[in-house]
Amino acid sequence: MLRRDLLAASAALALPALRPARASAARRVHAISLLGEPALPPDFPHWPFVNPDAPKGGEVTLAALGSFDSFNQFILRGTPAVGLNLLYDTLTVTALDEASTEYAHLAEAIELPEDRLGVTFLLRADARWHDGRPITAEDAAWTFETLRAHGRPFYRAYWADVESVRAEGPRRLVFRFRTDQNRELAQVLGQMPVLPRHWWEGRDFARPLQEPPLGSGPYRLESFQPGRTLVYRRVDTYWARDLNTRRGMHNFDVIRYEYFRDSTVAFEAFRAGQIDFRQENIARDWSMGYDFPAVRRGLVQRDTIRHEIPTGMQAFAFNLRRPLFQDVRVREALVQVFDFEWLNANIFFGLYSRTTSYFSNSELASSGLPEGRELEILERFRDRLPARLFTEPFRLPVTDGSGNNREGLRRALELLREAGWTVQNRRLVNADRQPFRFEILLSSPSFERVALPYVQWLQRLGIEATVRTVDPAQYQVRIDSFDFDMTVDVIGQSLSPGNEQRDYFTCAKARENGSQNVAGICHPVVDELVEMIITAPDRAELIARTRALDRVLLWQHYVIPHWHIRVFNIAYWDRFGRPPRAPRYALGFPATWWIDPARDRALAEARRGL
Repeated sequence: MLRRDLLAASAALALPALRPARASAARRVHAISLLGEPALPPDFPHWPFVNPDAPKGGEVTLAALGSFDSFNQFILRGTPAVGLNLLYDTLTVTALDEASTEYAHLAEAIELPEDRLGVTFLLRADARWHDGRPITAEDAAWTFETLRAHGRPFYRAYWADVESVRAEGPRRLVFRFRTDQNRELAQVLGQMPVLPRHWWEGRDFARPLQEPPLGSGPYRLESFQPGRTLVYRRVDTYWARDLNTRRGMHNFDVIRYEYFRDSTVAFEAFRAGQIDFRQENIARDWSMGYDFPAVRRGLVQRDTIRHEIPTGMQAFAFNLRRPLFQDVRVREALVQVFDFEWLNANIFFGLYSRTTSYFSNSELASSGLPEGRELEILERFRDRLPARLFTEPFRLPVTDGSGNNREGLRRALELLREAGWTVQNRRLVNADRQPFRFEILLSSPSFERVALPYVQWLQRLGIEATVRTVDPAQYQVRIDSFDFDMTVDVIGQSLSPGNEQRDYFTCAKARENGSQNVAGICHPVVDELVEMIITAPDRAELIARTRALDRVLLWQHYVIPHWHIRVFNIAYWDRFGRPPRAPRYALGFPATWWIDPARDRALAEARRGL
C-alpha cells in the first residue's frame, strides 16, 4: 500500500451522481485490516508503543537537505518543504505496530457495505480546522476530486477504481467503487489527507504555495525563512490531542528544520550541537564518524533499533526510454559489472545485505524456482517471458570482494557482443561506431562513493560513464520529466502491495511525467500482474501473485539492485525521553519521543564544558 492542481472553480466541484446503492446492510467498524481482525478494540486508550503521560514542551531541531520553495506537496511544480504532513489529518491513521491496518481518526467510524462496492466514512463532530471551523464531508469530497483531477500522477493511479464520491450531509462521506475486487481500496481512501476547501477558494493551487496553509493537524507552520528554516509549533487546541490515536504523541512544542546543502555539512552541524537527532544512513559515518568529545562523554547517544519494515528496492535504475537501455542483454551486462561485495567490504563496513527482490525483507519476495500457485500464474504468460525464468533461480552475481571481477566482466562482454556492441580502440561501440556513453544522475555527493567505482569498472569494458550531482530541487525536476540516463531509485513496499503498483510499474505511468515509474517499465505481463495483485481475493493469492510479479521484474533487469539494512541507526543529544520500545514498522521519532526535563538540564550544564 503506500507517493500534487488542487483549486478548481466552485461550479466545477459538483459531484457526479451516484448509481443507486444496493439495499444491503453495511458493517460498521473502527478499523480496517487486510490481514485479519485489528489487534486493538474500539475503546483502546492509546497505542501500545507510546507513553500516554509523556510531558509536552521543548524544542527539537532537525536537519533537511537542499531547499524548498513551496508549501504544497500535492502538485508537481515546486519543491515542497519538509514536515508538511504535520499540518493535516487523515480519515484513518496507520497502525505502526500492525501490518496493513488503519484505525478511524478523522472519521469516527467506517461503514463497509456487503457488496464491497464502496466505503463510507463518518466524520467526527468535534473535528476542527486551526481556524475553528468544522471539518466536513464536503472538504473531504472536494479534496478527493481535486487531487485526482489535478494532483501528482500518483493519486490517479492509487484511486483509479473509485467511481464517485459524495458528501451526504456534513459528516457522511460516501465512496462508490467500479469493482468489488479491489480489496485495499477502502483502506487506501482512509489514508487521504483532508484539505480545507474554504481556505483554498480564491487561491491558485496549481502554483507553488508560498504562505503557510491552513491545516487541522497537531502542528501549524509558525514561521519560515525561504529555503533555509521552518518552524512548526504544536497546536494547544488541537481537536484530537486526547483522542486514542493521538494520546502520548506529538509532544514537542516546536519542531524546527534547518536546511543544509549536503549531508556532510549537516553531520558537522549535528556534531556541533546545532541539530538534536540524526538517523544515520551513511555506513562510513556510522562506523568512523562518531569519535568526538560529546560521544566520548556520553552527551551524544547512539542506538541501533531493529524493525520489520519491508525494505523494497533501492537500485541504479536504467531509463528505459533511452534506446541505449532497451535491450535486456545490455541491462544484464551492466548488472554483471556491479561488484556489491567489494563495496560492502571497502565502503559499507559490512553493514549491508544485497537486495535480491523488489519486496525484500518480506514473505512477498520470490526465491528459488517458481512452484505451486506462483508457477500456475506464470504459466499463463510463458510465451511472453524468458525461458530461464522457469528453469533457473534468479541470482545476482557474487564476487570474492577483491575488486577483480573477471567473471562478471567476461559475462558482461559476452552479453554486449550478443547485443551488437564490440570493443574498438578500447571503446565499446555499436555497428554505427557510436560509443556506449551515459550519465549517472545523483542528488547527493554522498552517493558518489558508490557511483565512481562503478564508473571505473565500466571503463574496463570501454563504456564511457560519467557522474553528475545536482542540487535536490534540480534533481527532482529532471526526475519528474525523466531527463536522465541512470539514477538511484527507491521503490518502497509494504506488506500488502496494491494500487500503488500501478504508479511504480505500468505502461500508462511510464509515459506520465511525475509518476513513480522512474525507470519507464512497460511490459504487458507486468501490467496484467499488477492488476491481479490489486484484485487478489485473499492473502495466499496476494503472496503468490506478488512473487510472480517480483520474478518477472527481476528477470527483465530493469535496475541494478543495491542493498538494504534491517535496523535504524540513530544518534541524538541526550535530552530526550522515549517509550520502552519502538513500533514494529516505524522508528517512532519525533512523534512518540519527548524532552526529558532532567536530561535536558543536565545536558545544558555539561555542554558548557565542551
